[in-house]
Amino acid sequence: MSSNEPSPLYAAIDLGSNSFHMLIVRHIDGSVQTMAKIKRKVRLAAGLNENNELSTEAMQRGWDCLALFAERLQDIPAENIRIVGTATLRTAINVDIFLKKANQILGYDINVIPGEDEAAIIYQGVAHTSGGVGRRLVVDIGGASTELIIGEGFDAKALTSLKMGCVTWLEKYFRDRQLTEENFRDAIDAAKQTIQPILEKYCHLGWNVCVGASGTVQALQEIMLAQGMDEVITLAKLKRLQQQAMMADHLEELEITGLTLERALVFPSGLSILIAIFELLGIEAMTLAGGALREGLVYEMVDELRQSDIRSRTINSVQARYQIDKPYARQVADVASLLLQQCGGAKWIAEPQGEMLLRTAAQLHEIGLSIDFKKGGEHGAYLLQHLDLPGYTRAQKQYLGELTKRYRETLTMLPEQYALSGTSAKRVLRLLRLAILLTHRRNVKLQPGFTLEAEDDNLTLMIDKNWLERNPLTKAELESEAYRQTDIGWPLTIK
Repeated sequence: MSSNEPSPLYAAIDLGSNSFHMLIVRHIDGSVQTMAKIKRKVRLAAGLNENNELSTEAMQRGWDCLALFAERLQDIPAENIRIVGTATLRTAINVDIFLKKANQILGYDINVIPGEDEAAIIYQGVAHTSGGVGRRLVVDIGGASTELIIGEGFDAKALTSLKMGCVTWLEKYFRDRQLTEENFRDAIDAAKQTIQPILEKYCHLGWNVCVGASGTVQALQEIMLAQGMDEVITLAKLKRLQQQAMMADHLEELEITGLTLERALVFPSGLSILIAIFELLGIEAMTLAGGALREGLVYEMVDELRQSDIRSRTINSVQARYQIDKPYARQVADVASLLLQQCGGAKWIAEPQGEMLLRTAAQLHEIGLSIDFKKGGEHGAYLLQHLDLPGYTRAQKQYLGELTKRYRETLTMLPEQYALSGTSAKRVLRLLRLAILLTHRRNVKLQPGFTLEAEDDNLTLMIDKNWLERNPLTKAELESEAYRQTDIGWPLTIK
């Protein structure tokens, strides 16, 4: 592709049991850029009767939606389009009637995928967009099925698609639209019975981190952030939200701060399934994944994006897009890592993601200079907090922005954030600022010899005296930095 040609567009369509979704992206600078997200509540699963026949009304809702999607597919190459149907279309005995007309409307064939294939693609979507090391448990609660996956890197170790979802559970356990203790208990117990056959296998495999990749989990996170909680989902928070839900007698009266009207109908049923998963699998914490089925379909089509380090790919893409000096960014990151090792490494910054966030901030701290020098920190903070950064959670993006805002000159205390503990968060900022000052001349061969010693929050930077005499500007800046850090209660001595 020549530099004058437009970047190719890709489309992924997911005909879910609750909603139909279309994602349109373009491949640019080693990453994907979202161009459009179109979603329609079709509630296909609600159209299944006891014989698993799909009603004409439900099919018509689906066809009407696909007529809208078809317009956007006209300008996208056929080889860049993937369309899949999931649980309800797998179940419906009259699916051929729906598919025949749907294929005509779209001009492309719909591929109704088995549950295990759906789980595998969801896992790829998570693996390509979510960071974290070690084994991960992925939970995706759809309208009529719930996928549970354990994997490491890009390899799935266990794939399961269970016949329960927020629409089918709504019709079974909240059919009377009552938000009672009994309805919730029945929904939770039924979900536990559905999970029971895979429990032993999954607990035996184990996992290091847990991520949720569904509308239910996204809705939960939006509620928690709207209510002033952090982004980590715990069983205690789920129980608290269950109590909030039961304050309303009927589903139609459900009002929870942060819950959107369109999600309210299926929220209690999705919440019940998630509570069951947390309790039965003993999950301590869950965060929201960056992508799922649609993202998995897109990444399958773009061969160049199949590499294992998601965060490295994100950093490279951002550096290219905003013309960041890559060799210098690497120099700052390496010096920052060395400073951390000299302070005691994991003993000084306990969280494993601490060094990762330090290196990321070091490699992207000059992003705001692409807009303006004077307010470079503020521009950088805005960009990092609002860009799509696969591999980083919302809390990590917020924190990276706060670091970037303070990478030079004026130093202020960090606001409350949820990516690291308060102590680790300030220590990362201190090391970042020192690394930037020590690499002032932007050349590895010209940086000084140094040693940083830490006794709790008391830092002593020992630096080559001859080098300081030859670099009086950096010497003055380091002395100013010692005053700045000490003045806000972070003692720093330069020797």
